[in-house]
Amino acid sequence: MKVKKNSLPIQWLFILGFAYIFTSCANDAIPSLERQSQAIGMLNQATIVADKDIWEGAPGDSLRSYMEAPFPIMPQPEPIFNIQHFSGEQVLEDPNRKHLRTLIFLADLSDTDSPTTGIVRNGIGDENVLRAKEESSFGSIAIRDKWARGQLIIYVFGHGEEKLANSFVKHYPAIAKRIRDIDAKMLYSQTYLKGESKRHQELLEGKFNMSMIVPADYIVAHDESDVIWMRKETRNLSSNILIHKIPYTDKEQLSEEGLKSIRDALGKKYVTTIVENSYMRVNDVDLPTWYKNKTVGDNFAIEARGIWEIKGDFMGGPFISYLIHNADKNELVFVDGFIHAPSKPKRNFMNHLELIFSSIKFI
Repeated sequence: MKVKKNSLPIQWLFILGFAYIFTSCANDAIPSLERQSQAIGMLNQATIVADKDIWEGAPGDSLRSYMEAPFPIMPQPEPIFNIQHFSGEQVLEDPNRKHLRTLIFLADLSDTDSPTTGIVRNGIGDENVLRAKEESSFGSIAIRDKWARGQLIIYVFGHGEEKLANSFVKHYPAIAKRIRDIDAKMLYSQTYLKGESKRHQELLEGKFNMSMIVPADYIVAHDESDVIWMRKETRNLSSNILIHKIPYTDKEQLSEEGLKSIRDALGKKYVTTIVENSYMRVNDVDLPTWYKNKTVGDNFAIEARGIWEIKGDFMGGPFISYLIHNADKNELVFVDGFIHAPSKPKRNFMNHLELIFSSIKFI
């Protein structure tokens, strides 16, 4: 792969290169931590405990449709969460399964012969079992550190399979938030494994009047007056962050079309391969680019998620972009993160970029 004249330095591969919480799930109990081992689990992973008929019926279908929905937007489909299923008996029979970090129990409280229902009844107590029968809105309780340190157990229940399925759907946003919350420490540890870079922070403050907590294992690959490119390289991953500022002159700049235009212009200027006339661009033909308005600090921004490709070559991957209006400076700041990880799952890598971007502030 080669670099166009005046383009950014590139090594062996291309390179530039819910929120709401429902009342019932707020009832957290924290048992004693004495002699407890550390809970075991991976990022974005949950274990579902349910009887076979529940798992194969409407409650299981509802759960899978939400938790295994596609993560936006990836070259190959990846689920929001990885899930595995055990019955209540399997969890009780194997002590190791009781030490899993995130456990979601699905129980039909009217099925008194169900082993899983027995576990849930014991876990939530008779008073809550009665309350669930009287109050249709009450269908979930979260408990921390029941069998292991750092563990999250979520009981989802209802009297009858239909009410159980409805209960999961209703409470899913808060369930997903609780999983993200318990994953937060692991996500931070993975993203900032080698610490935070004070030098990068100072560079961004001086150049863009912006702070962002950049992991120490990112290097500054290119530095111009209005562009900086940072990248992290491992054997399986190239993770890239590109920041560019331009004067704000027209509201048409701050639009979906404006964001795409900026990204494509930077890709065409800087990124190529050994194939003549190749360059990076947004691929919104094979998959649509997803846009939404958001606020970064007190600043209006547009977020985009999609896939990039190298025109004329066979390379691509996911990206996330922010186009932020820094009204105090009358500037637009474009922050782009993109991944190249051939044949590897990319969801968690994108989570790392999301965490880095969540630290953006203007000074």
